[in-house]
Amino acid sequence: MSSVASDTLKQNLVLAIMMLERAEIIDFNGHVSTRDLETGHIFINSASSARNALTVQDIVAIDETGKPMDGGAAPPMELHIHTEIYKRRPDVHTVIHAHPRWSTYFSMTGVQIKPVFPQAALLGHMPLLDRIDSINTAELGSELAETLGRNRVALLKSHGSVIAAGTLEETFALCIYLEENARRQYMAASLGTPYILTGQEVESCARNLGKPHLYRKVWDYYQAKLR
Repeated sequence: MSSVASDTLKQNLVLAIMMLERAEIIDFNGHVSTRDLETGHIFINSASSARNALTVQDIVAIDETGKPMDGGAAPPMELHIHTEIYKRRPDVHTVIHAHPRWSTYFSMTGVQIKPVFPQAALLGHMPLLDRIDSINTAELGSELAETLGRNRVALLKSHGSVIAAGTLEETFALCIYLEENARRQYMAASLGTPYILTGQEVESCARNLGKPHLYRKVWDYYQAKLR
């Protein structure tokens, strides 16, 4: 992959992380990675980076074992979330680990997140890793990857979320949809019993909404907020 293409990947990672920070889905922790399809190297924000003041210099390259490729800053200690998912999922090219408020409430209480608005139909089954550990070893990363399976979203008990999908824009949109659905479900439950989409509605919404230009629409909306 050319240096121009690599620079574009890094710039888009910076945008994604800063947009998620502005949306209060990523805080002083959290990380986003994307895989270079030619080299197999993984770009990810460094452990020490300030998520609200990120630059391309804060993006580091690691190999599939987590080893830094450029001798620069250290990657996040939870890099194993990313490497272990990539090992098992050739269809996944972006992974987001975030610490969102609303969906984490559900993982803390054991209440199941259910689709209550159309875009949530794209989230699918969301298994729970029933432990609060930082995923800072290959063994824990492997356990998480096994929990995620072929799904797009996994929740970490009292910890956060992991979203894995084919493109950066798709993964970003799913991260937004997860938190928005959790917020709506939480707020609606304070008034009464939320309406849950039926199986047929989920199928129809997923078919209509799972399109690249709609993921891009979400991306563009949040990018404009940074200006």
